[in-house]
Amino acid sequence: EVQFEESGGAWAQPGGSLRLSCAASELTLDDYVIGWFRQAPGKEHEGVSCITPKDGNTFYSDSVTGRFTITVDDAEGTVYLHLTNLRPEDTAVYFCEAAPYKGDDPILARLWLERADFASWGQGTQVTVSS
Repeated sequence: EVQFEESGGAWAQPGGSLRLSCAASELTLDDYVIGWFRQAPGKEHEGVSCITPKDGNTFYSDSVTGRFTITVDDAEGTVYLHLTNLRPEDTAVYFCEAAPYKGDDPILARLWLERADFASWGQGTQVTVSS
């Protein structure tokens, strides 16, 4: 299955911006749903955003809608998460994960994102927002 490596996490001031990268081991991602998740200190993993390149659907959690944007670079097999208007509560380790998606109802991708339940997680990339 496809594997990912996250990068781009850093410190930022409230109101600042960052771009996170998720490099895939496969160049073609049309058969997957790819999502960004995060875990704040002392909290459970939370689904942030996901994209299904096959049909171009995207989903966002209520807390990031209008502030974060997920995109995919088909040529490089990389998924990005653009974070703007950052808030201290955005501080967390951010992870990317994937699941098979072959023309399923996009609602299933949304439910997969909201569940945020995986047997294992990668190293992730740390985002810290503070003054």
